[in-house]
Amino acid sequence: MNKIKKILIANRGEIALRILRACKELDIKTVAVYSTSDKDLKHVRLADEAVCIGPPPSTQSYLNIPALISAAEVTHADAIHPGYGFLSESADFAQRVEESGFIFIGPRAENIRVMGDKVAAIEAMQKSGVPCVPGSDGGLDDDHPTNIALANKIGFPIIIKASGGGGGRGMRVVEKEADLLNSIELTKTEAESFFGNPEVYMEKFLTTPRHVEIQVLADEHGDAVHLGERDCSMQRRHQKVVEEAPAPGLSQELRNKIGTVCAEACKAINYRGAGTFEFLFENDEFYFIEMNTRVQVEHPITELITSFDIVREQILIADGQKLSVSQEDVVFKGHAVECRINAEDPINFMPSPGKITQYHAPGGLGVRVDSHIYNGYNVPPHYDSMIGKLITFADTRIGAIIKMQNALDEMVIDGIKTNIPLQRRIMNDETFQKGGMNIHYLEKMLGESH
Repeated sequence: MNKIKKILIANRGEIALRILRACKELDIKTVAVYSTSDKDLKHVRLADEAVCIGPPPSTQSYLNIPALISAAEVTHADAIHPGYGFLSESADFAQRVEESGFIFIGPRAENIRVMGDKVAAIEAMQKSGVPCVPGSDGGLDDDHPTNIALANKIGFPIIIKASGGGGGRGMRVVEKEADLLNSIELTKTEAESFFGNPEVYMEKFLTTPRHVEIQVLADEHGDAVHLGERDCSMQRRHQKVVEEAPAPGLSQELRNKIGTVCAEACKAINYRGAGTFEFLFENDEFYFIEMNTRVQVEHPITELITSFDIVREQILIADGQKLSVSQEDVVFKGHAVECRINAEDPINFMPSPGKITQYHAPGGLGVRVDSHIYNGYNVPPHYDSMIGKLITFADTRIGAIIKMQNALDEMVIDGIKTNIPLQRRIMNDETFQKGGMNIHYLEKMLGESH
């Protein structure tokens, strides 16, 4: 390493532990930050230094930019890794980190800013040759006749989306022309309320798409590679539940074509670091929806099919080094499946915080557990309910599913409720085992409307 000797991990839970492991392998010192409810987290105990940054509410701790910058200053850290969630896609945070003299382990602030604005992101992707969903190609104004004509040209159903939206909020499907103008106004009001930005845009609403995403890595020397795709179609209320790599049923030609387009787009927008291009995939066509400018929750499945450490590469790129692989070096092998393990009721999905009285992790060849929990760990009520990720790898897709069935049966988490029964149900589902489900399948399976 050249510049980076110590990294402050601006996150918690399993991703903080994942980053700490990568730092240790690179012989980099670590600083853990934690809220008062997180003092017993695994990575806090293992880090070289630990700094309390505030009370449990994330607005007063993990989202508190001055507290994070101060922690980096007092511990003389060189760089800050944001993980995922919290401030990982905050352009303001990335800018403040750099302005304060630290290295931000992620893209430049301007990249995050453009990709965080859905309209600007679509415009940037269209210029770079990335296929996009037919739509308004920009924000909608108050010209009602033009909006009606545009919707009819695209073809109903259409969807109105908030430019600054995310997490399933700020979206409204419109089935017929009579509902269009009212839906635009309602979505604008919602967008202003949730995101402080009333701009909305219009897109064709794809009725049975899959969610397929492409993992990319780019350095500051103008090189970029793709690490193949993941299928994240098993979702409930726009939240991913199961992910797998590669995506079932994609031809090698199609995989290479879209991967190359994404890598070239990284070069065109001068991107740096890890990123993910998210697409809706229907009738063998890809339609760009957004780019995540950070490491993804589901990065382990890509690591397993490529034998490549994405978090390690993030750190090396931030250190100014060139990509350690060329596209020719990336070889895809086998199949990986990831189940998100959440502390929640498997039937009504209510969060289930509390003390874990017994924990046993599954094992065996091709089984990976990314989790921060342990016997006696208290799951706090203040954060996302995900407490771990169970990942299996095998030569074939059905082999990975069988390993997952066994691993879920082995996994013991007592004292709280978890979604392990739901994950078992998914793995035993005949339609899932065939592969290629659309994004509405899980909600239909659960008897929920979408």
